[in-house]
Amino acid sequence: MMKKVGNSISVLSQIRDDCVVAISGFNLATTPEYLILELYRRYTEYGHPKNVFIVSDALPAVPTRALDSIAEIMYKDENQEFLRGMLMPFLGFSPWLQKLVTDDRIEFYGWPIGITAYWFREVASGRPGLITKIGIDTFLDPRNEGGALNPSANKKMSCEVSVISIEDQEYLLYRAPKPDYALVRATTADENGNLSMEDEGIRGTVLAIAQATKARPNQGIVFAQTRWLTKSFSINPRDVDIPGPLVDHVIISPQKYHWQSGGIEYDPRLSYRTVPPITEKLVKEVMAKPIAQYEKVIARRIVTELIKMFKDKGSPILVNLGIGIPALVSSVAAEENLADYIITVIESGPWGGIALSGINFGQAISPFAVSTIPDMFSNFEGGIIDIASLGFLQVDKQGNVNPSILSDRIFGPGGFPVIAGGAPKTYFAGAFTAGQKKIEILNNKLSIVQDGSPKFVDRVYKIIFSGPQAVKYQKEILYVTERAVFRLTERGIALEEVSPGIDIDKDILSKMEFSPIISSVVKQMDERLFKEGTLGLRDEIV
Repeated sequence: MMKKVGNSISVLSQIRDDCVVAISGFNLATTPEYLILELYRRYTEYGHPKNVFIVSDALPAVPTRALDSIAEIMYKDENQEFLRGMLMPFLGFSPWLQKLVTDDRIEFYGWPIGITAYWFREVASGRPGLITKIGIDTFLDPRNEGGALNPSANKKMSCEVSVISIEDQEYLLYRAPKPDYALVRATTADENGNLSMEDEGIRGTVLAIAQATKARPNQGIVFAQTRWLTKSFSINPRDVDIPGPLVDHVIISPQKYHWQSGGIEYDPRLSYRTVPPITEKLVKEVMAKPIAQYEKVIARRIVTELIKMFKDKGSPILVNLGIGIPALVSSVAAEENLADYIITVIESGPWGGIALSGINFGQAISPFAVSTIPDMFSNFEGGIIDIASLGFLQVDKQGNVNPSILSDRIFGPGGFPVIAGGAPKTYFAGAFTAGQKKIEILNNKLSIVQDGSPKFVDRVYKIIFSGPQAVKYQKEILYVTERAVFRLTERGIALEEVSPGIDIDKDILSKMEFSPIISSVVKQMDERLFKEGTLGLRDEIV
């Protein structure tokens, strides 16, 4: 039996100053919260390790938990020396990490989820970095910011993106420091350090992170958090997610630091020990949080477009759904009993089922398959999916999209650039204006009682999706809101549809910072979208 399993957290004393630590985590899913908190406790008690640079496949935090918990302490300590920087795709669920970044207390690089997940695999294979077309003409392009999202990162450039040419085609080469240590998570370890993930809702990037850390030269050390310990070789080999030779130390975690997701300690439906049928009751449970009626109109409009695609294709369509309003598409499709025609996938790995939202995003109830994050992103970047529906914060006259970054709000790119950059069709979905607003639906017509500020602006704050690149590669791009639908064309953004009850000049054009192309025939959105009850789309297909 290999001497690598135990409850002693003292093994973390091996982590040295000025190191690079890779940490798995998609919100709290696969996040080794116990190891994160104990590593920081060692720093506060002994002053080491310090000057740590963290690399993650997504975000190992939700508000007040894991990295966000220690970020609050660090932010309040003006002399903190624990964290010097991060390469991380998403900060949206960590307000304190955002504060550290916006105040320029640490260097921060925001590569997309798919890029970081692939990068771990490339490093594990001994390659210098990741080569891809994703990011050209966006903030990731070194001719812009090169993925650096604050002044410290712009100055130090610890993570570099370069433009290279292959057969007269431009590509980007992503390079970052190789991990010296890894903190990963599974459910069960046997006495030889073989790890299984049977109670985890997703498979994440844990294997690739461990491999990247163990790759030569300079093999690193892998620490794994698990909930349970079992006898040697008692885990079915097919269920081993990380083989023991890739793991140096296993630490058994208390349950309170091993939640399945941000808001769920344990639910057998998220570990697929129970796979319930998708019923109307289940859909209502998942959609328990009230949503604005106009938000459901947007999700319904996306679903009607998906049904058109199904009719054209003649077989089920594969769809990625982003966070926010696009996540409601899954619930609307389930409500309409369309699981046979629309197969949804989310970047954390689940295929099908009903996607959860908020701090539980990334989990799904009753999917039929669960991939690793790198494997799922192959479906996006390679254009294997038929369509993506993603949210937006800003859209400009060239069709560029910024989903998540402002001067005082750095959420990071998430999976957005890879999904939107690879999908052959992308339907951006969101409210037409930002901020406080009051929108009512009366007699199946939209009524703008109080409006917000423009989201369709002259120039987006950060280009996360390039409209010109989408036009170059002839991708189909729609921008769907509650009051209007726009299409990206070679001449710019064209207004194609408006909601019943909407005045184009008053409710649309006056709320835009640029003038869209007005189609010769502006259609009215389907009145069914504004009615109570289901739309009857399944009957329409049959």
